Amino acid sequence: MKKELRIKRKFHIFILAVLIILLIAPLTINGYVINYSKDYIIDKDEAGQIEADCILVLGAGLKPDGTPNYMLRDRLDTGIDLYFKGLAPKLLLSGDNGFKGYDEVNAMKRYALDSSVELNDIFMDHAGFSTYESMYRARTVFDVQKVIVVTQEYHLYRALYIARKLGLNAYGVAAEPHTYVGQSMREVREILARNKDFFKAIIKPKPKLLGEVIPIS
Repeated sequence: MKKELRIKRKFHIFILAVLIILLIAPLTINGYVINYSKDYIIDKDEAGQIEADCILVLGAGLKPDGTPNYMLRDRLDTGIDLYFKGLAPKLLLSGDNGFKGYDEVNAMKRYALDSSVELNDIFMDHAGFSTYESMYRARTVFDVQKVIVVTQEYHLYRALYIARKLGLNAYGVAAEPHTYVGQSMREVREILARNKDFFKAIIKPKPKLLGEVIPIS
């Protein structure tokens, strides 16, 4: 009887230890990604010293009418502002064009053109299906070496972590002039996404699509 109790106690301790590890490990990885990337998030004045090849604006979704949603519009406005300040000569617009009737990148392009960005200064990545793929393709397909990444701050930590682990000399400028509906849930999901991409940055799988090299320079 005592032996059975000891076995049960050890089993319960083992289960508790596993649960603690499963809780602590993701939070530890999340904190590591944030701490690694935080010094590479800069303001617009600091960005002027980077001499980047391009400004990479990451997609964030479209409204039902096919125009950029509020988050994406803020990213585009920030990227376009950096472009007109002369902080990089090109805009690289990366988003999802993976299924019929959804063309995020051309919507981003139209927005940039309507904001008077020169057509020849716009590069489009139609296969930026994820943050990881956007960074991988920026380096491999567009031959980017030094980049200013534009997205909201909560997303920048992961984007910059991936970029630097893939060999990009990457800095980030946050696009965050507004409060967004549902942001609390995005923050929670981002913890899981940071964990997933932490391991992707170790394994370095190829994206779904690569294609011929189109040097952004």
